Amino acid sequence: MDAQLFATAVDRSKAFTKRPTNEELLQLYGLFKQATEGDATGDRPGGFDFKAIAKFDAWEELKGKTKEQAMQEYVTLVDTLHQRYA
Repeated sequence: MDAQLFATAVDRSKAFTKRPTNEELLQLYGLFKQATEGDATGDRPGGFDFKAIAKFDAWEELKGKTKEQAMQEYVTLVDTLHQRYA
């Protein structure tokens, strides 16, 4: 996966004219984190910070996926979402 292609997809993800669904946003977040940092680290957030818990869970679900795979899936997802929301 070309790093420039991934960077372009990241920029495109910020240019949607309509807001993707929460599920789609969590997919983007998880794939971005997996692509840039690898497997989730640290403890799962607790308490009532449901947004942080959902984001951590979205990332944790991708455990074991390579950074390259995550980058490719991120680019593909952005392409799909761009058709719906741009």
